[in-house]
Amino acid sequence: MSSHATSTQACETGGPGRRARQIPNAASARTTLIVRICRLIESSERVPNLGELAAQAGMSPYHFHRVFKAETGLTPKAYATAHRARKLREELNAAGGTVTDAIYEAGFNSNSRFYETSGRMLGMRAKEYRAGGVGAAIRFAVGQSSLGAILVAQSQHGICAILLGDDPDHLVHDLQDQFPKAELIGGDDSFEQLVAQVVGFVEAPGIGLNLPLDVQGTAFQQRVWQALHEIPPGETVSYSEIAERIGAPRAMRAVAQACAANHIAVAIPCHRVVRRDGDISGYRWGVERKRELLRREAQA
Repeated sequence: MSSHATSTQACETGGPGRRARQIPNAASARTTLIVRICRLIESSERVPNLGELAAQAGMSPYHFHRVFKAETGLTPKAYATAHRARKLREELNAAGGTVTDAIYEAGFNSNSRFYETSGRMLGMRAKEYRAGGVGAAIRFAVGQSSLGAILVAQSQHGICAILLGDDPDHLVHDLQDQFPKAELIGGDDSFEQLVAQVVGFVEAPGIGLNLPLDVQGTAFQQRVWQALHEIPPGETVSYSEIAERIGAPRAMRAVAQACAANHIAVAIPCHRVVRRDGDISGYRWGVERKRELLRREAQA
């Protein structure tokens, strides 16, 4: 979240114009407050409960929960989980230290507490993640669509990659780069059916895609990706609009980077984000594929 809010200026009341000028100040003050609460969550050894956070904000729990989600795109609990997941990944990726050290540095006060949630946070066990996915089994297969080659990969928690391109070998290398020490297993006949389901969705977006996803990202990336899911098929928004929706209006560049970091094409619809002038550009898998996906969604 960006701490861009300016200080609230005193305004006299009395006329419609004067009253209208108070609105941006109120929004600014609210953003500043939520930034402060986010920092409190990040710095606390124990995640404060909803009542404690609401008391810090001077709001009722219900109102605070609604305001926090409106500003960040996440509930307070989800924000705390995403922050811990990011911090845990940083600690596991850091040189030196043990997995136990990383667990405590990430804010877990016991190993048992961590292992209750580690699979959901990392998509695999901590030692596997730290070693680039060693010991983790990821099934994958490459198919063909009218947009070219398509690779679908699945961990034990859900789809962890949907990659598009011209060269199937390049897509496999991309997956290997994501999980350099995981056990990559070619999909069997049942997995081929899953790939066919994804290909069908690419060809006809109107049918929808109801598959569990194994989504891994920072708190900010999750806010962006959640905002993308709220864009109706066939519609587009600008990077600046997404930044506004997640309460970080100056973070257009970071929004673009979050879109570029997405490894689950189509299912996380980063193709629905365009420049402010409507120009279709900046797509990980090629501008022409982005244009065609939007055309298909508009006709669905």
